[in-house]
Amino acid sequence: MQDRHLFEYAVIRVVPRVEREEFLNVGVILLCTKQKFLKMMYSIDKDRLLAFSKDLDIDALEENLLSFQRICNGGKDAGPIGELDAASRFRWLTATRSTVVQTSKVHPGFCLDGEDSLQKLYNQLVG
Repeated sequence: MQDRHLFEYAVIRVVPRVEREEFLNVGVILLCTKQKFLKMMYSIDKDRLLAFSKDLDIDALEENLLSFQRICNGGKDAGPIGELDAASRFRWLTATRSTVVQTSKVHPGFCLDGEDSLQKLYNQLVG
């Protein structure tokens, strides 16, 4: 029998007008420390986002999400935050912020495989 490992995840949201607190889910970020796994999945449905907020800057949104991706991957390409350990990068990415790209509160779970759990959560919460 395989061991189940604790993981944490947050939903990545686009909040075009922060004062209205309306959002669309666009991705999921998952950390499983035991598996040394930190990864995110996201997608940009341009038509859906523009129907939600016609003034949304899709290019800026994509750049912000790519920054999230670089930080998840770690390394020098992600700047000083990218040099931190995976748990610290996850905490930085999921910190409360008042910007167009936000994350939900962090939720726990158990998994056998981080990649499989990320895909399942993405399909449930975004897809």
